Amino acid sequence: MPADNTAHLVTSARRRHELTRSKAIQALRELDRTGALVTFETVARTAAVSRSWLYTQPDLRAEIERLRQATRRSPDSTIPAGQRTSDASLRHRLEAALTRNRELSEENARLRRQLARALGDARAELRTRHASASIGPC
Repeated sequence: MPADNTAHLVTSARRRHELTRSKAIQALRELDRTGALVTFETVARTAAVSRSWLYTQPDLRAEIERLRQATRRSPDSTIPAGQRTSDASLRHRLEAALTRNRELSEENARLRRQLARALGDARAELRTRHASASIGPC
């Protein structure tokens, strides 16, 4: 009776599967880090794995689709997805800009009031000078 080598085959298949997953994950990280377009094709080519295998891995498939969507929103961007501005960050920057705009508007209004007061005072002083100046006989 031949020896049962199935345990060795199973171990070898597991090792090969983990090595393939490791290569695919590394390829995903590298593509994201460099800002390259992330698609099933580019990941498969970079990792030297088949596209069909990538489609059978739910977590890798989800990550590829997420990164692909992120790069589709900004196709000209070469910024990796992990470094792109988040919605919360954009909202915070918008709130800060609106606050600064409000402060500048209030300062502008205050300065206009001060200028109007100063011009009014200068006009009043000119009137007082002209009114008090007497013209002597000619």
